[in-house]
Amino acid sequence: MGSLKNLLHAVIPSPIFSAYHFILAWFAAALYAFPSRELMVVGVTGTKGKSSTIEFLNAIFEEAGYKTALVSTIRMKIDSHSEPNLMRMTMGGRFFTQKFLYLASRAGCNIAFIEMTSEGARQHRHRAIELNALIFLNLAPEHIESHGSLQKYANAKLQLGLQLERSHKRPRYMLANSDDAQASRFLGLQVEHCIPFALSSLDSWTTDERGGVFQFDTEELRIHLPGAFSITNALAAATLARLMKIKTSVIARGLDSLKHIPGRAERVEAGQNFTVIVDYAHTPDSLAAIYSAYRGRKICVLGSMGGGRDIWKRPVMGSIADGMCETVILTNEDPCDEDPRSIVEGLARGMKRSPEIRMDRREAIRHALQLARSSDTVLITGKGTDPCIYGPRGTKIPWSDSGVAREELEKLQKSGVSAVV
Repeated sequence: MGSLKNLLHAVIPSPIFSAYHFILAWFAAALYAFPSRELMVVGVTGTKGKSSTIEFLNAIFEEAGYKTALVSTIRMKIDSHSEPNLMRMTMGGRFFTQKFLYLASRAGCNIAFIEMTSEGARQHRHRAIELNALIFLNLAPEHIESHGSLQKYANAKLQLGLQLERSHKRPRYMLANSDDAQASRFLGLQVEHCIPFALSSLDSWTTDERGGVFQFDTEELRIHLPGAFSITNALAAATLARLMKIKTSVIARGLDSLKHIPGRAERVEAGQNFTVIVDYAHTPDSLAAIYSAYRGRKICVLGSMGGGRDIWKRPVMGSIADGMCETVILTNEDPCDEDPRSIVEGLARGMKRSPEIRMDRREAIRHALQLARSSDTVLITGKGTDPCIYGPRGTKIPWSDSGVAREELEKLQKSGVSAVV
């Protein structure tokens, strides 16, 4: 199927594909009677942090009494019904998204949060979605082979902002992280409210391995995810909530109620006396951010997400792991149609030390846990909540980083390895 798709893209001019996607988007919206007109719709975009920001938003707005819906890399939720996102697609196709909004409206939801991507914008999946607000978090090199250049990637992101401009909703809110160089493009959009937010603008904030605290208006807001990046994501959610007239005390309760997010700095506990973290980090920036959130000796399990994609970042990620972790174990991740060994070799090229290589991902995780001692941190990155390892010709092997880590920890516990209490 993938080969046929690639062949079609090679022989059919891209403007024809673009027109096809554009028409399909409007047809899908018409089929479901333009459901985005019936509820508030908030888009969240950026290279990293989208899913976490949506979870922060959902927690706040639920605490404020809203009936919410969301679709993200992690899950789909309408009111109280939630299920994992098994599509391996951050932003669903046109018919999926329009049906999701239709079902959310029928369920009586007041507001829907949608993770929106540059790939989705290229295929016009954002068209015919009437946005009330858009949050721009950041932009870092990603999908460069797919888009052609960093500038084209940035321009694709901006298309989501232009969709907010086209929206007939009033008022419209554009929030952008002014610590990012691309923020000015989003804050220059012609909508009623263009609001910057930034970690650098906070009077005070602190973070440790268990979470963070930051001053917002007159209150101290607490979150249970580590790292400065988590403070930024929570700040984005809090800023929109305040614009929607939600009291700061309610924002505080909402953020405090969110104890964890699957696959995002997710702790795996099985009685061990060291820390085990599963995280989706799959770009150089996000990898450095998750490593810097933890102190002490670090052991990392590292692959490179997506065979055939963003080959440039492999040695960069290898270099980051080499410089920030005491032990680096390279492993298979999602090779797709590329040789897994060549992916790992690309990571190793960025390292000064010789890495340990365990191509079997379970074996790599097991070995990392066996090496860990009291107060160490084992960081398993790249897949987060991804439900499969994706191999050649579309093959899928059911997978869960957190599930495998838990199983291997329990085996260690039964075997009486000293690092386990």
